[in-house]
Amino acid sequence: MDERIRRLLAAAPVIDGHNDLPWQLRRRRMSGNPDVNRDLSADGFHTDLPRLRAGGVGAQFWSVYVPCDVPGHEAVTATLEQVDLVHRLIARHPDHLALATTADEVEKARGEGRVASLLGAEGGHCIADSLGALRALHRLGVRYLTLTHNNNTAWADSATDEPAHGGLTDFGRDVVRELNRLGMLVDLSHVAPATMHAALDVSTAPAFFSHSSARARCDHPRNVPDDVLERVRASQGVVMVTFVPGFLTEECRTWMADSVRAEAEVGFEYASAEAEAARAAWLAANPRPPCDLTDVADHIEHVRSVAGVDCVGLGGDFDGVGALPDGLGDVSTYPALLAELARRGWTDSDLGKLTWHNAMRVLRATEAAAGTVAG
Repeated sequence: MDERIRRLLAAAPVIDGHNDLPWQLRRRRMSGNPDVNRDLSADGFHTDLPRLRAGGVGAQFWSVYVPCDVPGHEAVTATLEQVDLVHRLIARHPDHLALATTADEVEKARGEGRVASLLGAEGGHCIADSLGALRALHRLGVRYLTLTHNNNTAWADSATDEPAHGGLTDFGRDVVRELNRLGMLVDLSHVAPATMHAALDVSTAPAFFSHSSARARCDHPRNVPDDVLERVRASQGVVMVTFVPGFLTEECRTWMADSVRAEAEVGFEYASAEAEAARAAWLAANPRPPCDLTDVADHIEHVRSVAGVDCVGLGGDFDGVGALPDGLGDVSTYPALLAELARRGWTDSDLGKLTWHNAMRVLRATEAAAGTVAG
């Protein structure tokens, strides 16, 4: 890491919008009382405490995720187990991690030299159509809800499912209002453009995307169209650009679609040994097309060009994908991406907004908006 980037990260560490380490620990049957203060790369993980430190990460939104096919109240239970796992990780590593539920607590953790640990629930199916379940997750520290994952919910359209609701139903709008009232971020990653617009029509808080890229650069329905980026600018929100190859280039988008189809044809349980072996065999026979950190930088620069430098952040999706761009293979590699942007002319002030200040501003503004919503 060069000295300029080192100084930058000391002053403005990375806040990352989305990391799936808890799900990977669960999927690999390692969710008992895991020790993540060691190098886990040999076990296939992208994330551990030593590499978070090397990457200059000061705050992490840990995803508490369960697949869309987990039904109803079982999804609530599985989500609670993921929340419990994050709390146990923090309790096991108190010198390195601190639970953070507010912007002030993020700052306090940083001042103590610990990684602020926030929780984000990925997929509205995890509340089983219950505002009470949403409120309970808030009490346990969850600070964003991604309105959908890959499938529609009963009240919101996903980007990767057939439209069913024209964006949001009346209950979906109630969910957005309740998130505002609680001071939780309304996460619009994974949702259809119609859902993005419908949520922004209702929400009193800034727009927030925990891990999405720019649709103008890669025509994946998960990415953010320019007309939505303009609304992100208007609300002074943030798009935390993700590193998923299938969202970065057209060639990788096609390759990822083929991968998803092949996995669906296998028919094994997602976390089974058979599924893992089939996935590894497919990847060996179908290597990822070229993709590297410059592609991520291109998406960051596009979001900046449309939404503005105050509205872009980082949401790597580490441990949530099977392949990553060259140069961004784990959480230690953020400095390489920052060095690429510096080479392109980004100032220290610009880079500090990308890594820390934009996300912190949106977190504070979302908290402030809660005080304006009637209970």
